[in-house]
Order: sequence, then structure tokens, then C-alpha cells
Amino acid sequence: MHKDYGKFCWYELMTPDVPAAQRFYASVVGWSMRDSGMEGMDYTLAYAGEDQVAGLMRLPADAEGMPPMWMGYIFTDRIEKTLEDITENGGRVYRQPQEIPGIGRFAVAADPHGAIFSLFSTEDEGPEQPGMMEPARVGWHELMAGDLDEAWDFYSGIFGWTKDQAVDMSEAGMGTYQTFAVSGGNAFGGMMTNPPGSPAPPLWGYYFVVEGLDAAAKRVLDGGGSILMGPMEVPGGAWILNCTDPQGAHFSLVAAAR
Repeated sequence: MHKDYGKFCWYELMTPDVPAAQRFYASVVGWSMRDSGMEGMDYTLAYAGEDQVAGLMRLPADAEGMPPMWMGYIFTDRIEKTLEDITENGGRVYRQPQEIPGIGRFAVAADPHGAIFSLFSTEDEGPEQPGMMEPARVGWHELMAGDLDEAWDFYSGIFGWTKDQAVDMSEAGMGTYQTFAVSGGNAFGGMMTNPPGSPAPPLWGYYFVVEGLDAAAKRVLDGGGSILMGPMEVPGGAWILNCTDPQGAHFSLVAAAR
């Protein structure tokens, strides 16, 4: 098994207005934007310094009814087998493996409760992963699951994720928040059952690291985005915000300090 199997390795925004999204995230997260130069495809790359962090693209014309969204890619060195495992365990495959010339292959799938994610496979070494809480990187991955126990069985069985800490949030009416790692490494995400009455369906969310949360919150609002929740302090002392961008895509911010 490849050392990066089961790790998130890429993030992609699908949006109806790429130029507006470029301006918004450049301001809020601090990315610089460059055209990818991919032939026949309008694809923008977001950089933290000289490192590629994410891609931005227009919502595909055939994605009727699909809302603007951030998509995370999970690395696999055996994409067909991973898709087979997903189907056998109650998940769904939306797009069979497709070639990205000179880069690798990707596929799109969902867990049994409908939370969508992508797979990425490449012959060479997977992208180098940054340390946690590096500015302008993704610092956390969070699943609002249809059901925590069922989601845990699904993802751990397929990707080899291991339990880190279970945080009891029942006082806030939110049950258990289970943090996880790959093969016993550092925790890189958490999952919990989507609270009853939540307006959003089960989904994956991604936390972009910023230097100061209050200043970033102001940039979100000044740029036409909305704050859904926060600022909130989380175990370990970091601060978070859950937001939507001006086109309606959900995203989150995390900072070591307010």
C-alpha cells in the first residue's frame, strides 16, 4: 500500500463565477492565483507561496442542480479497487476513473449517506503534505455524517483511517466528535453525525488556515461572503469559523489565535 493511501491530497472549488471566487479567496485566505495552462480547460491554481494548494473551476454544464462546492481528493494508488470497495460498502460512484493528461487519474464518489468526495491516483509520488496549521493550507477535514458509526465503518474500512480522540459534545446536543488519522499518524480530520434539523445534507468541509480569525472574518464579510457559525474556540485552543463564499460554497477557516 502506498504511504499516502487514504490521505487528502487536493482541493477543488466548483463555482459559477471563477473570477469572483479568485478575488474572494485571494483576499480571505491569501492565495495567489495562476492559470493552469491546461489545454482545453479553464482551470485556475491557487498557490500558497510557490506551492499549489487548490484548484478553481467553473461548475460543469452537465452538473445540473449541483450547488457550488469544495471537493476534497483522497489519494489511492489502486483507484479501481478503491471504487469497488466503495460500491460494495454502500457508497456510490458518480464518475469512473478519468485521465488528467500528464498528471494522474481521478474519480468521483459518495459515501452511503451521500457525502461526496473524489479520488486521485498518480504514478509518481503523491503531493508533499504540509504540516498542520501552515498558513493558507488546509488544516482540517470535517465530515458532517449521515450517521457517525456507519460513516466510520465505511471510511476506516476503505482508507485505513484510525481513531484519534473522541470528543463528547452531547452537552451542545451534538453527540460524539471523532477525530481520525491515517495508520496512526497525526489527526487530520474529524467526523460527527449531522445535527438533526441541519439545513445542509451530509457533506465534507475543509478548513483553510489563516493567521488571525477576527481579521479573516472581516475579509469574508467585506468580500460578500457569509458567516454561518463562529468565531468558536475548539479543543486544543484553535479558533474556527464556518462560512459560505459569495456564490454559496461552504468553507471554513481555522486560526491559532483570534
